[in-house]
Amino acid sequence: MANLSYHEQETIENTKKLRKLIGELPPFCADFFRGIEPRTSSRTRIAYAYDLSIFFDFLCQTNPLWKDRDKRDFTVDVLDQIGVMDLEEYLEFLKCHSTENKEDLVNTERGLTRKMSSLKSFYNYFFRNERIKTNPAALVKLPKLHEKEIIRLEIDEVARLLDLVEDGQELTERQKAYHEKTKIRDLALMTLLLGTGIRVSECIGLNLNDVDFNVDGIRIHRKGGKEVIIYFGDEVEQALRAYLEERKKMIPAPGNEEALFLSMQKKRMNVRSVENLVKKYSRIVTPLKKITPHKLRSTYGTNLYRETGDIYLVADVLGHADVNTTKKHYAALEDERRRSARNKVKLREN
Repeated sequence: MANLSYHEQETIENTKKLRKLIGELPPFCADFFRGIEPRTSSRTRIAYAYDLSIFFDFLCQTNPLWKDRDKRDFTVDVLDQIGVMDLEEYLEFLKCHSTENKEDLVNTERGLTRKMSSLKSFYNYFFRNERIKTNPAALVKLPKLHEKEIIRLEIDEVARLLDLVEDGQELTERQKAYHEKTKIRDLALMTLLLGTGIRVSECIGLNLNDVDFNVDGIRIHRKGGKEVIIYFGDEVEQALRAYLEERKKMIPAPGNEEALFLSMQKKRMNVRSVENLVKKYSRIVTPLKKITPHKLRSTYGTNLYRETGDIYLVADVLGHADVNTTKKHYAALEDERRRSARNKVKLREN
């Protein structure tokens, strides 16, 4: 797979993972995944497969009709034997349940909503295709979602974070040893995330030939595979140029020759390694905020909106398919702008 792009490799790996998960589900479930394949990503289908596995495990563990039964033995008829009460019990089960490893899993209201939405899609598919006569999932009400406060870095926190990445002053002695080897890479990566608002998956998928200093842009692959150019400013350019000079001296592990950001093992960095990187630096700068790569994305979106006041531009740069998603995220800022306009229009001269 050395000649394939990161995204092509990821698709292949996801396909293999999905096939394995589907193989562990009742055989009729494969029809559902074939049916939704044209309009969903491989990641979405994998999430559905995990959610459906939990549902059938629930039936085998708790429902007297199917207790201790192998979920591979279920046929599509089982869906007609399940009522609204059964699904409401499942919703209650999801709030806290044990895995095969005896670990307790707790779902927030958003986790509950996602898992029930997966089941609703599952039922809708078979009901729409007249494979079942009832659709109790359509009657189950989803938990009410409470708006989450958007966590982001303030302007001074951004500056302190980048200063820390650059000089490593407040790191432990052990961390400083690693920092000496990775600080140029870390600064380029953090500056890129904060200066463009790209997703962590888009960041780690970058190849060397995706960076073009002639236009000061990077080529990224959005969700759904769409390819777009995102432009960056002088600070990002400076950090990337410094890192690329160092990158020229590295000998990547086989199959990672084109990757832009390399780990200490000279392999393409993954999502977890970037998450750990952000966590390491941010908890020193702002210990009370749980900062993730997505929070850096929110920070960029906030700063861009404050500077431009253009919610449609923010939606476009962040790659939101629906501008209403952006408006919902930045509603508080919109209200702040509206209030600031109260004295802008003068009715009479003083």
